[in-house]
Amino acid sequence: MRKFYRNDLFLKSGVLQEEAYDKVEVWSREMNKSFLKVALNYAFLSRLEYKQLLLKEEIKFYEFDYTGLIKFKENLNKADLDFLLDHNLYPITRENGLVDLVLADPSDNISISKFSEYFSLEVKEIHIAEDMDIVKALHLTYGEELLEKAVFDLFNKDPKSSALETFTAKQVLVLGGIGIVFLICLFLFPIITIISVNLLINLFFLISIGFKFLLTVVGAKSEALQKISSAELGNFPDKDLPFYTLQLPVFKESEVIYKLASNLQNLDYPKEKLDVKLLIESDDPVTFDAVKNLKFPCIFDPVIIPYAQPKTKPKACNYGLHFSKGKYLTIYDAEDIPDSDQLKLVHALFNKLPEEYIVVQCALNYFNKTENFLTRMFTLEYSYWFDYMLPGLDGLGVPIPLGGTSNHFKFDKLMELGGWDGFNVTEDADLGIRAYAKGYKVTVLNSTTYEEANNEFYNWIRQRSRWIKGYMQTYLVHMRKPAKLFKEVGLNGFFGFQFFIGGTIFTFLTYPILLFIFLFYIFLTFDFSENLLSGVNTDIINFFTLIFPEWVIIISIFNFLAGNLLMIYINMVAVFRRKSYNLIHFAIANPVYWLMHSISAYKGLFQLISKPFYWEKTNHGLTKAHKPNKK
Repeated sequence: MRKFYRNDLFLKSGVLQEEAYDKVEVWSREMNKSFLKVALNYAFLSRLEYKQLLLKEEIKFYEFDYTGLIKFKENLNKADLDFLLDHNLYPITRENGLVDLVLADPSDNISISKFSEYFSLEVKEIHIAEDMDIVKALHLTYGEELLEKAVFDLFNKDPKSSALETFTAKQVLVLGGIGIVFLICLFLFPIITIISVNLLINLFFLISIGFKFLLTVVGAKSEALQKISSAELGNFPDKDLPFYTLQLPVFKESEVIYKLASNLQNLDYPKEKLDVKLLIESDDPVTFDAVKNLKFPCIFDPVIIPYAQPKTKPKACNYGLHFSKGKYLTIYDAEDIPDSDQLKLVHALFNKLPEEYIVVQCALNYFNKTENFLTRMFTLEYSYWFDYMLPGLDGLGVPIPLGGTSNHFKFDKLMELGGWDGFNVTEDADLGIRAYAKGYKVTVLNSTTYEEANNEFYNWIRQRSRWIKGYMQTYLVHMRKPAKLFKEVGLNGFFGFQFFIGGTIFTFLTYPILLFIFLFYIFLTFDFSENLLSGVNTDIINFFTLIFPEWVIIISIFNFLAGNLLMIYINMVAVFRRKSYNLIHFAIANPVYWLMHSISAYKGLFQLISKPFYWEKTNHGLTKAHKPNKK
């Protein structure tokens, strides 16, 4: 292979201008990373443009056999792996203590010399490959131990906090005991038992809805929605800002990867202090190839997750933690559009708050809110959830279940908590509870990340069933030892957990029962019901009359109507903070939206038993809207 010089390859070829070339040189020395690594990962050069340059120079790319990768050093530690990743180097063992070296930059003699010095090995031959192929080979070869930690670290350290075991033996005994007692009572006192269960369902339903209404009132009045003034933001010049890690977990997201790269460019934060990790599954060639062929420069460092079950977002994020270097860490989904100053606002807020605050949750909303009925209802739901309920939880001192994105952590405290539970499919809700139980606090910031609202029914059902299944997992995990939970989170926290996490599950599961009673009552009150029931066995009619006496029906209908009216009111209130007044009349459709939740809840309950760790994939990139509409 003929000799290349960096100046010729990047500067004289015209792929980098002199000012950009000089900046890459400086950052390369400061970060101790290869020139090409900085150029590609900090938006100076596109991967496709660089690949075309090498092809023009008639470079033949080395092809990895990913099924036959061999370690050149058995006891390679994490620092060694970081060195190889930072310099885009993949060593191949040869005889007599020599190695061949695969690298992405044929002009990078500096990294070759550093490798020889670092490992005390002589390099025999040089091969050239695309940087993404080298990164993938390194993770597949040396990431096994880190992957094991990503999956099982929380379980190994604190098995009672992991959802690996869906139902503990004690929970099975308790649930079985309750079931047996119910059957015995049903056999001995059928009417009293059915009426009693009906009343309990109605009572818990009304308390759960009432609690959400209380949260809305408290959230509307609460000062818990943290704000940062322009003056406070000005106290932190760019040179004093810390490194900030952004994790971007993606899976089969090729349709939105271009939007993601563009959105990251809009962040108002020093580019050289961003540590952006694009987490790609090793068995996702669609996204992998899309990143390799990006036509414009982008700000992210690809991390390839070796294959392992469960295939969940928290497992990928846990693996990414081992390569993260920021003082703070946040997660964005592929289609997210955060406020441009969000990172600076979070940093200013952390400096303003007491030390026990370790997580800042930013609000989520949708940029395609008016696309169809479903996106409008989704927007109403997220508006009252993030603008009213979460501040209400904060105001009442109740654990805050985090959203799936735009939650900003103090990195060291996140590691102390053990990261996310790789087996919980609403990993952030669970982590919010665990943080509160450890004496830490979560708060809410008035900065918004705009997402893509699901605009397709079956896609929405898949996503929502996963969320509700995750709430079920979270409830089961934290209720393994109720007395311990009560001691850790206090009276407010304990009952808030029951009626917010448990109540959310319960209301969605019981809503069809109350709907049935309501429709049954309506049916009986119509004149034509007597003709329809004339051919029905009298004993059946009498039985229904016994289990649904008039006073029970009145209570059930009151709860059904009161619950729906309260939720309609909450949805109407949701429009005010964001001035989305054009959505207010859609609040009346909340009973229909709730029925969709009930369908999802029963699907989630079935999956909790049949495949608890299965991550129901949500398809993104279906909308035709691209920009946030803040009105």
